[in-house]
Amino acid sequence: MTRAGFDLDRILNTLGAWTLAVMWALPLLYAIWTAFHPSAYEARFDLFAPLTLENFAKAWSAAPFARYFVNTFVLVTLILTGQLILCTLAAFAFARFAFPGRSILFSLVLLQLLVMPDILIVENYKTMGQLGLVDTITAIALPYLASGFGIFLLRQTFMTIPRELDDAARIEGVGVLGLLWRVYVPLAKPTYLAFGLVSVSHHWNNFLWPLIITNSVETRPVTVGLSVFSAIDSGVEWATINAATLMTSGPLLIAFLLFQRQFVQSFMRAGIK
Repeated sequence: MTRAGFDLDRILNTLGAWTLAVMWALPLLYAIWTAFHPSAYEARFDLFAPLTLENFAKAWSAAPFARYFVNTFVLVTLILTGQLILCTLAAFAFARFAFPGRSILFSLVLLQLLVMPDILIVENYKTMGQLGLVDTITAIALPYLASGFGIFLLRQTFMTIPRELDDAARIEGVGVLGLLWRVYVPLAKPTYLAFGLVSVSHHWNNFLWPLIITNSVETRPVTVGLSVFSAIDSGVEWATINAATLMTSGPLLIAFLLFQRQFVQSFMRAGIK
């Protein structure tokens, strides 16, 4: 490739990247603009338009967002705790123990990555109904307590840890669980951080399953609560809706801005080749 062709290719790639970035950012910028300005400026841009927090106050008082945030925090904490425990134990078994059918079982775990969760909604709903868990936070979390992606990610990381550390720990009299807790978990902290950010982000934004399995304010997460709030036929202004949207997505945006470098570095160290 000639120098001119290389420069043209780089210019086109840069232009395409900036175009995609602008297209992604425009809805967010519009939401920020309308949320912090009076409703009269929803459809027109004025650099000297007055700023206001009234839209956030109206949105907060119009729906029980405090309850929605509590429900969501409990939900993502429950899911992440279950995933970390189950994925750690399963990944350690697949990485360090030889047992009959290990390859087949791990293939089934990987097969889970190809199955869309929406396909299982009807069966999951039937199961929760039989268990009497409909309209509970437990029902939202239960289908996600084990993650094929988390098992795969942690297994790949555990397999990169030298077995000499296992032998050294066993000489010191450390048992299997002690080996896992004192050696493997500390060395896999970057992977845990990466997976934790992905899990929290996904389940904070999950909408369809919580919408189907919940019926009351006491169990709705913020995504379902926001959809109910925006669907009210009472002439809710776009400025108020966008303020509510920023309130619900704000924690994730802040977390991404704070941990984006650690997030990228964690995946680079996660053992995925």
